[in-house]
Amino acid sequence: MTNRYVFLYASAMVVVVALVLSSAATLLRPLQERNMRIEKMQNILAAINIPAPRAEAEALFNQYITTAKIVNSRGEEIEGDAFEVELQDEVRKDLADRQLPVFIADVDGEIFYILPIRGNGLWGPIWGYIGLESDLTTIAGANFDHASETPGLGAEIADKPFQEQFTGKRIFDEEGNFRPVRVVKGRAPADDLHAVDGVSGGTITSNGVTNMVRDGLAAYKSYFEKIKTT
Repeated sequence: MTNRYVFLYASAMVVVVALVLSSAATLLRPLQERNMRIEKMQNILAAINIPAPRAEAEALFNQYITTAKIVNSRGEEIEGDAFEVELQDEVRKDLADRQLPVFIADVDGEIFYILPIRGNGLWGPIWGYIGLESDLTTIAGANFDHASETPGLGAEIADKPFQEQFTGKRIFDEEGNFRPVRVVKGRAPADDLHAVDGVSGGTITSNGVTNMVRDGLAAYKSYFEKIKTT
């Protein structure tokens, strides 16, 4: 077997493998995209405490989410598909240029507003959704996730016990001042409607959640004001 033959054979195999991998990626892409859409629907519904098994997520999303729109930082509705907005791209823009998705749910006559938020933890991005009751002050639920926080520490922001603390908390005080929920070190006072317990050993991640909730919801303040006055 000559060196030339070995070279040609190896080159041909490289081309064949590349074509197979490329074809597989192309064939799998629609399935991957659908899985991502389903997971996004599940996360949006989780922010208002509606469990959505994968097989039922799309039907439940269509049942409960009655409106999906985009607003800007002035609270004005703008054109576009709210579901397709990539928040990781939007947070890199100046606030005035951002597209801010709003998902509105009707659950047995009760209206909820679901807003996506994104920030940074210790090791990478963190993100989630906050569900607000119709008063746009009381938190109905929260759903968080992360890319690479430490298991058993910062990663606990994705666990239900941490997320459930946000239910019933408030993002405005009695005077109407914006006062979003903060994640405190240790235990939050039981009567504090604007604080939840921090993650043990996850101070930086906890601070990241505080900043994410504050900055993410602050972007919608003008929208809140418009809704409250209409």
